[in-house]
Amino acid sequence: MDSVFPTKTFPLNKDMLKRRNCHPPFLKESLPMGKRRFSKIWIFSLLLLAILGGTYLALMPDISRLKKNNPPKTAFMEYREKEWREKGQKVQIRHAWVPLSRISPYLVKAVLIAEDDKFWSHEGFDYEGIQQAIAKDLQTGRLKFGGSTITQQLARNLYLSPAKSFWRKIREALITWRMEQVLSKRRILELYLNVAEWGVGIFGAEAASRHYFKKPASDLTPREAARLAVVLPSPRKLNPAGNQRYVDKRSEVIYSIMLKRGIVPPEFETTADEPGEKSSSR
Repeated sequence: MDSVFPTKTFPLNKDMLKRRNCHPPFLKESLPMGKRRFSKIWIFSLLLLAILGGTYLALMPDISRLKKNNPPKTAFMEYREKEWREKGQKVQIRHAWVPLSRISPYLVKAVLIAEDDKFWSHEGFDYEGIQQAIAKDLQTGRLKFGGSTITQQLARNLYLSPAKSFWRKIREALITWRMEQVLSKRRILELYLNVAEWGVGIFGAEAASRHYFKKPASDLTPREAARLAVVLPSPRKLNPAGNQRYVDKRSEVIYSIMLKRGIVPPEFETTADEPGEKSSSR
Protein backbone atom coordinates (compact mmCIF):
# COMPACT_ATOMS: atom_id res chain seq x y z
CA MET A 1 0.00 0.00 0.00
CA ASP A 2 1.40 3.40 -0.95
CA SER A 3 2.18 5.97 1.75
CA VAL A 4 -0.36 8.70 2.26
CA PHE A 5 2.41 11.24 2.23
CA PRO A 6 4.66 10.65 -0.75
CA THR A 7 8.38 11.14 -0.16
CA LYS A 8 10.73 12.98 -2.36
CA THR A 9 14.47 12.42 -2.48
CA PHE A 10 17.03 15.12 -3.16
CA PRO A 11 20.52 14.42 -4.51
CA LEU A 12 23.41 15.37 -2.16
CA ASN A 13 26.15 17.53 -3.62
CA LYS A 14 29.78 17.62 -2.38
CA ASP A 15 29.20 20.52 0.05
CA MET A 16 26.29 18.72 1.67
CA LEU A 17 28.32 15.55 2.02
CA LYS A 18 31.18 17.48 3.64
CA ARG A 19 28.79 19.12 6.11
CA ARG A 20 27.19 15.79 6.90
CA ASN A 21 30.52 14.13 7.61
CA CYS A 22 32.13 16.93 9.61
CA HIS A 23 29.61 18.95 11.54
CA PRO A 24 26.54 17.09 12.84
CA PRO A 25 27.74 15.04 15.86
CA PHE A 26 25.11 12.37 15.32
CA LEU A 27 26.50 11.67 11.85
CA LYS A 28 30.16 11.69 12.95
CA GLU A 29 31.95 8.37 12.76
CA SER A 30 33.85 7.39 15.90
CA LEU A 31 37.59 6.60 15.86
CA PRO A 32 38.54 2.93 15.59
CA MET A 33 39.26 1.21 18.90
CA GLY A 34 42.99 0.82 18.10
CA LYS A 35 43.45 4.53 17.35
CA ARG A 36 41.63 5.58 20.52
CA ARG A 37 43.85 3.31 22.62
CA PHE A 38 46.97 4.68 20.94
CA SER A 39 45.84 8.26 21.66
CA LYS A 40 45.33 7.46 25.35
CA ILE A 41 48.75 5.83 25.60
CA TRP A 42 50.35 8.82 23.90
CA ILE A 43 48.67 11.32 26.26
CA PHE A 44 49.61 9.20 29.29
CA SER A 45 53.23 9.03 28.11
CA LEU A 46 53.42 12.80 27.72
CA LEU A 47 51.97 13.32 31.21
CA LEU A 48 54.41 10.78 32.67
CA LEU A 49 57.37 12.47 30.97
CA ALA A 50 56.22 15.85 32.26
CA ILE A 51 55.93 14.50 35.81
CA LEU A 52 59.33 12.80 35.64
CA GLY A 53 60.93 15.92 34.17
CA GLY A 54 59.45 18.11 36.89
CA THR A 55 60.55 15.67 39.57
CA TYR A 56 64.07 15.54 38.12
CA LEU A 57 64.37 19.33 38.13
CA ALA A 58 63.00 19.53 41.67
CA LEU A 59 65.47 16.95 42.98
CA MET A 60 68.54 18.00 41.03
CA PRO A 61 70.84 20.71 42.45
CA ASP A 62 73.09 22.78 40.19
CA ILE A 63 76.01 20.35 39.91
CA SER A 64 77.82 22.43 37.28
CA ARG A 65 78.70 25.04 39.93
CA LEU A 66 80.97 22.48 41.56
CA LYS A 67 83.36 22.57 38.61
CA LYS A 68 85.01 25.71 39.97
CA ASN A 69 83.25 26.60 43.22
CA ASN A 70 83.91 24.94 46.56
CA PRO A 71 80.77 24.80 48.73
CA PRO A 72 81.43 26.69 52.00
CA LYS A 73 79.20 24.30 53.94
CA THR A 74 77.58 20.98 53.10
CA ALA A 75 74.15 19.57 53.94
CA PHE A 76 75.87 17.01 56.13
CA MET A 77 77.63 19.74 58.14
CA GLU A 78 74.30 21.51 58.62
CA TYR A 79 72.75 18.22 59.73
CA ARG A 80 75.48 17.77 62.36
CA GLU A 81 75.06 21.35 63.59
CA LYS A 82 71.33 20.80 64.05
CA GLU A 83 72.07 17.55 65.87
CA TRP A 84 74.49 19.32 68.26
CA ARG A 85 72.00 22.12 68.95
CA GLU A 86 69.24 19.63 69.80
CA LYS A 87 71.59 17.85 72.21
CA GLY A 88 72.80 21.12 73.72
CA GLN A 89 76.38 20.48 72.57
CA LYS A 90 78.72 23.30 71.60
CA VAL A 91 80.85 21.94 68.78
CA GLN A 92 82.74 24.06 66.28
CA ILE A 93 83.30 22.74 62.77
CA ARG A 94 86.96 22.47 61.79
CA HIS A 95 87.34 22.59 58.05
CA ALA A 96 89.88 23.92 55.55
CA TRP A 97 89.80 23.55 51.76
CA VAL A 98 92.97 22.44 49.98
CA PRO A 99 93.48 21.41 46.33
CA LEU A 100 94.10 17.75 45.56
CA SER A 101 97.74 18.59 44.85
CA ARG A 102 98.16 19.52 48.54
CA ILE A 103 96.80 16.21 49.81
CA SER A 104 99.27 13.38 50.26
CA PRO A 105 99.03 10.87 47.38
CA TYR A 106 99.30 8.19 50.07
CA LEU A 107 96.01 9.38 51.57
CA VAL A 108 94.37 9.48 48.15
CA LYS A 109 95.42 5.89 47.43
CA ALA A 110 94.55 4.65 50.93
CA VAL A 111 91.04 6.15 50.75
CA LEU A 112 90.44 4.60 47.32
CA ILE A 113 91.56 1.18 48.59
CA ALA A 114 89.41 1.42 51.70
CA GLU A 115 86.28 3.04 50.26
CA ASP A 116 86.05 2.56 46.49
CA ASP A 117 88.73 0.49 44.80
CA LYS A 118 86.91 0.67 41.42
CA PHE A 119 86.53 4.45 41.49
CA TRP A 120 88.44 5.15 38.28
CA SER A 121 86.58 2.51 36.25
CA HIS A 122 82.94 2.78 37.34
CA GLU A 123 80.44 5.49 36.38
CA GLY A 124 79.24 6.27 39.86
CA PHE A 125 77.79 2.91 40.85
CA ASP A 126 79.49 -0.33 41.87
CA TYR A 127 76.83 -2.79 40.74
CA GLU A 128 78.70 -5.81 42.08
CA GLY A 129 79.02 -4.11 45.46
CA ILE A 130 75.32 -3.22 45.42
CA GLN A 131 74.36 -6.83 44.72
CA GLN A 132 76.53 -8.05 47.58
CA ALA A 133 75.04 -5.42 49.91
CA ILE A 134 71.48 -6.41 48.95
CA ALA A 135 72.26 -10.08 49.52
CA LYS A 136 73.66 -9.23 52.95
CA ASP A 137 70.59 -7.12 53.76
CA LEU A 138 68.31 -10.02 52.83
CA GLN A 139 70.26 -12.39 55.06
CA THR A 140 70.22 -10.07 58.06
CA GLY A 141 66.69 -8.79 57.46
CA ARG A 142 67.86 -5.18 57.70
CA LEU A 143 67.81 -2.56 54.98
CA LYS A 144 71.17 -0.76 55.20
CA PHE A 145 71.66 0.30 51.56
CA GLY A 146 75.36 -0.60 51.47
CA GLY A 147 77.77 -0.64 48.56
CA SER A 148 78.13 3.15 48.21
CA THR A 149 80.85 4.54 45.95
CA ILE A 150 82.82 7.71 46.65
CA THR A 151 80.58 9.60 44.22
CA GLN A 152 77.48 8.42 46.06
CA GLN A 153 79.00 9.40 49.39
CA LEU A 154 79.86 12.83 47.99
CA ALA A 155 76.28 13.32 46.76
CA ARG A 156 75.01 12.41 50.21
CA ASN A 157 77.48 14.68 52.02
CA LEU A 158 76.87 17.72 49.82
CA TYR A 159 73.10 17.65 49.40
CA LEU A 160 71.40 15.03 51.57
CA SER A 161 71.29 13.65 55.10
CA PRO A 162 72.38 10.33 56.64
CA ALA A 163 68.73 9.30 57.05
CA LYS A 164 68.23 5.94 55.34
CA SER A 165 65.11 5.92 53.20
CA PHE A 166 64.08 4.82 49.74
CA TRP A 167 63.31 8.42 48.71
CA ARG A 168 66.77 9.59 49.77
CA LYS A 169 68.37 6.79 47.75
CA ILE A 170 66.43 7.91 44.67
CA ARG A 171 67.76 11.46 45.06
CA GLU A 172 71.23 10.13 45.77
CA ALA A 173 71.18 8.03 42.59
CA LEU A 174 70.06 10.98 40.44
CA ILE A 175 72.69 13.32 41.87
CA THR A 176 75.39 10.65 41.57
CA TRP A 177 74.56 10.06 37.91
CA ARG A 178 74.62 13.80 37.22
CA MET A 179 77.95 14.26 39.01
CA GLU A 180 79.60 11.62 36.88
CA GLN A 181 78.29 13.36 33.76
CA VAL A 182 79.36 16.89 34.72
CA LEU A 183 82.47 16.56 36.92
CA SER A 184 85.82 14.92 36.26
CA LYS A 185 86.92 12.01 38.42
CA ARG A 186 89.74 14.11 39.81
CA ARG A 187 87.32 16.86 40.85
CA ILE A 188 84.94 14.35 42.48
CA LEU A 189 87.84 12.95 44.49
CA GLU A 190 89.03 16.43 45.44
CA LEU A 191 85.57 17.41 46.67
CA TYR A 192 85.12 14.18 48.60
CA LEU A 193 88.45 14.44 50.43
CA ASN A 194 87.58 18.00 51.42
CA VAL A 195 84.11 17.34 52.84
CA ALA A 196 84.38 13.83 54.32
CA GLU A 197 83.73 13.60 58.06
CA TRP A 198 86.80 12.51 60.06
CA GLY A 199 85.61 12.98 63.61
CA VAL A 200 83.32 15.11 65.77
CA GLY A 201 83.32 18.49 64.02
CA ILE A 202 86.26 17.52 61.78
CA PHE A 203 85.66 17.72 58.03
CA GLY A 204 88.15 17.31 55.22
CA ALA A 205 91.64 15.84 54.96
CA GLU A 206 93.46 19.03 55.95
CA ALA A 207 91.54 19.51 59.20
CA ALA A 208 91.84 15.79 60.00
CA SER A 209 95.59 15.68 59.40
CA ARG A 210 96.25 18.76 61.53
CA HIS A 211 93.97 17.55 64.32
CA TYR A 212 95.24 13.97 64.60
CA PHE A 213 98.86 14.22 63.39
CA LYS A 214 99.70 17.93 63.82
CA LYS A 215 100.78 18.34 60.21
CA PRO A 216 99.31 19.41 56.85
CA ALA A 217 97.62 16.78 54.70
CA SER A 218 100.46 17.02 52.17
CA ASP A 219 102.94 15.59 54.71
CA LEU A 220 101.06 12.46 55.74
CA THR A 221 103.07 9.22 55.73
CA PRO A 222 101.65 6.00 54.25
CA ARG A 223 100.80 4.56 57.67
CA GLU A 224 99.11 7.77 58.81
CA ALA A 225 97.17 7.84 55.55
CA ALA A 226 96.06 4.22 56.03
CA ARG A 227 94.85 4.98 59.55
CA LEU A 228 92.85 7.99 58.38
CA ALA A 229 91.26 5.92 55.61
CA VAL A 230 90.17 3.22 58.06
CA VAL A 231 87.99 5.51 60.18
CA LEU A 232 85.87 6.95 57.33
CA PRO A 233 82.92 4.56 57.78
CA SER A 234 82.70 5.39 61.52
CA PRO A 235 84.57 8.65 62.09
CA ARG A 236 82.89 9.44 65.41
CA LYS A 237 83.68 6.04 66.92
CA LEU A 238 87.17 5.39 65.57
CA ASN A 239 90.32 7.40 66.25
CA PRO A 240 93.14 7.21 63.67
CA ALA A 241 95.69 8.42 66.21
CA GLY A 242 94.56 6.08 68.99
CA ASN A 243 95.35 2.45 69.77
CA GLN A 244 92.06 0.80 68.86
CA ARG A 245 92.61 -2.78 67.77
CA TYR A 246 90.36 -2.52 64.71
CA VAL A 247 92.18 0.59 63.45
CA ASP A 248 95.56 -1.10 63.98
CA LYS A 249 94.64 -4.28 62.11
CA ARG A 250 92.66 -2.71 59.30
CA SER A 251 95.26 -0.02 58.63
CA GLU A 252 97.95 -2.71 58.34
CA VAL A 253 95.85 -4.46 55.69
CA ILE A 254 95.54 -1.23 53.69
CA TYR A 255 99.24 -0.50 54.14
CA SER A 256 100.21 -3.97 52.89
CA ILE A 257 98.04 -3.47 49.78
CA MET A 258 99.82 -0.17 49.15
CA LEU A 259 103.16 -2.00 49.40
CA LYS A 260 102.08 -4.77 47.01
CA ARG A 261 100.85 -2.28 44.43
CA GLY A 262 104.06 -0.28 44.56
CA ILE A 263 102.37 2.80 46.00
CA VAL A 264 104.80 2.70 48.89
CA PRO A 265 108.46 2.01 48.02
CA PRO A 266 109.73 -1.18 49.73
CA GLU A 267 112.47 0.81 51.49
CA PHE A 268 110.02 3.37 52.88
CA GLU A 269 109.33 1.39 56.03
CA THR A 270 113.04 1.38 56.87
CA THR A 271 113.70 5.05 56.13
CA ALA A 272 110.52 6.36 57.74
CA ASP A 273 109.58 3.95 60.51
CA GLU A 274 112.91 2.42 61.50
CA PRO A 275 115.59 5.10 61.08
CA GLY A 276 119.14 3.91 61.38
CA GLU A 277 118.34 0.29 60.51
CA LYS A 278 118.89 -1.46 57.20
CA SER A 279 116.39 -3.77 55.61
CA SER A 280 117.53 -7.33 55.10
CA SER A 281 116.17 -7.26 51.56
CA ARG A 282 118.39 -4.38 50.44
